[in-house]
Amino acid sequence: MLEAAKRLLIPSKRSEVPPFIVMDVMAAAAQLEAKGARVIHMEVGQPAQPAPKAARDAAAALLAQGRIGYTESLGIPSLRARIARHYKDTYALDLDPARVAVTTGSSGGFILAFLTLFEPGDRVALANPGYPPYRHILSALDCEPVLIETNAETRWALSPEALIAAHRRKPLKGVVVASPANPTGTMMTREALARLIAVAEGEGIRVISDEIYHGLDYAFPAETAAKLSERAVVINSFSKYFCMTGWRIGWMVMPEPLVRSVDRLQGNLAISVPTLAQVAAQAAFDGRDEMEAVKHGYEENRRILTQGLPKAGLDQFLPVDGAFYLYANIARFSDDSLAFAKRLLEEAHVAATPGIDFDPIDGRHYLRFCYAGSAAEMHEAVTRIAAWLNR
Repeated sequence: MLEAAKRLLIPSKRSEVPPFIVMDVMAAAAQLEAKGARVIHMEVGQPAQPAPKAARDAAAALLAQGRIGYTESLGIPSLRARIARHYKDTYALDLDPARVAVTTGSSGGFILAFLTLFEPGDRVALANPGYPPYRHILSALDCEPVLIETNAETRWALSPEALIAAHRRKPLKGVVVASPANPTGTMMTREALARLIAVAEGEGIRVISDEIYHGLDYAFPAETAAKLSERAVVINSFSKYFCMTGWRIGWMVMPEPLVRSVDRLQGNLAISVPTLAQVAAQAAFDGRDEMEAVKHGYEENRRILTQGLPKAGLDQFLPVDGAFYLYANIARFSDDSLAFAKRLLEEAHVAATPGIDFDPIDGRHYLRFCYAGSAAEMHEAVTRIAAWLNR
């Protein structure tokens, strides 16, 4: 009887996904802060600045009215229309608002996209290194994430040649691309992205483009996959550029034949995205001047790190094209990025994310630094890291 009862408490195998290590680093940093330490947070990829004032004011006004109810499953029509207008203003793309779904952050968008596009057992290609929840969500849905190594020759992005080689070994059903990418901060040119999409679709491989860091591009303007193919699925979010991580709101641009499927899934999984966040998100588009000022701050932080870290001893890192990440090689100091990050936090009180979170193959040689904080924090981080490495 006791053994039978115990079996009722065994979690499913699909739930056995690895932890998102950055959250463990965040928790360890919080423990140090509780003891009085002042930690410089460069681990979690979230802006230090608040959402635009227009977004906060719109949310406050709605709260003052009292009642907040459900919305349509795919989102408030005026927000979907405003997102579509964003594509016209930013990319010169005429987009039907009917193809837009509002999601619970980009995370909700990926769950909806993977459920809509793939069957259990389908193989989906991912760039390595890459954002861990891609492979964790796919695994939880009984799909097979296929990691494809990237290198400097392709600016640490998936190449058509590598994708086709993996497809020839065993057929792929999908590929996730990201530009700017997490954790590398590198970007694909318009030509490189267009070629990858064309090759993938020519082989019947469905394309999902993660564009959550669009707007945070420094090397050259980011291009949306939605302009390059009406068959691609695009995931974006208000979290990064609009500084709205905790509001948990994003969006998806999808081919018209998928709209009803996404609508059904969203209605069953979430009913709708929180109304307060949707109203705030629509108003956030009126805060672009504020957000551009924040972006300029990131550019200054980028300069501080790219000039300061080599002097401190971390002189090898990937191109810092966009987003707010620097992916540094620590091989001359350690072959265990988890232990290295732990010591950096405990001894220098600088929180960074070990590369093994993003790359189970070679991530032991890398750390990811997020530079979404203040310039003063970046200067101090460089000083602390230099003193710690050169003890």
